[in-house]
Amino acid sequence: MGRRLHGAAPSAQSKGAPAPTVQEQESKPRPLPALRRPLARRVALPPPASPSREPSRCCRPAASSIILSCFPPRDRGARERELQKQASAQEMAGDDARTGEVAPAEEEPHVERLPADILAHVLSLLPSFHDLSMAGAVSRRWRRAVGRSLATRRRLSLAGQRTGDESTARLVRAAVNLRDLDICWGCHITDQGLLDISSAACIGNLTSVSLWGLAGITDKGVVHLVSRARSLQHLNIGGTFITDESLYAVADSCPNLKSIILWSCRHVTEAGLVALVNKCPELECINVGGMRVSPESFAGLKSISPALRIRSIPQILNADVQVA
Repeated sequence: MGRRLHGAAPSAQSKGAPAPTVQEQESKPRPLPALRRPLARRVALPPPASPSREPSRCCRPAASSIILSCFPPRDRGARERELQKQASAQEMAGDDARTGEVAPAEEEPHVERLPADILAHVLSLLPSFHDLSMAGAVSRRWRRAVGRSLATRRRLSLAGQRTGDESTARLVRAAVNLRDLDICWGCHITDQGLLDISSAACIGNLTSVSLWGLAGITDKGVVHLVSRARSLQHLNIGGTFITDESLYAVADSCPNLKSIILWSCRHVTEAGLVALVNKCPELECINVGGMRVSPESFAGLKSISPALRIRSIPQILNADVQVA
């Protein structure tokens, strides 16, 4: 026992320290054993869901709520009823699709069932050109019916309608049986418009023409028009800027002329009036109010045609705005 192992640490007795007693050893606390952590169980987790741009159905607001949020509260009741009607219509369409039934088509208006000639006759009874133009804007079928109704008209008045050269010429060309044409005040007609109108088929059969108050026309357009209107009996060119040149053309082209209004044509002279009275033997009435012609000149006209009535009061022919 006295032998000490090589390399062993010296004991407490060899150093002179007293050995602990049995009681001291028992009273000394013993160290607790080290706790071992249980191994974690490996649980198979589901793969992560792929990211989606569209939110889940449970978190997505209804389309009706989105639409209703755009309307003020006072309008939401009407909008809700409209959405309910749409939903019921979609349900009925779905039921029809499942059962194989076809929903009945919407009933056609009665006026659309009329034959084309009857519809054209009905439209020809419209008294106002404005109503006629509105009817032509309904559909292509009605536009064609308006064209057919124009073909039966004998009188056309565009007074106060603000029509231009192209539209007026198109209407006159469609009215092949026209006898009375009124394109006076309000219409934006120029010499080019009169040139286009002169090519219409009805010009040779016209018996009355009114160009009253058209400030955009000159001798050029009037001469071209009256030279083709050889059946003319009544002419109103008052309030325009014509000269004697237009009266010479009327005297040469319109032998059946019975009345003419030259009210306020300040560029017409006595020479034009004399030529007119000499070459129009059937001339009965002439309106010369507002002209720069002396009273002595009118007396000379009476000597040429004693039955001629010379008026100075502006009695305007074809001044109404009706279409017949």
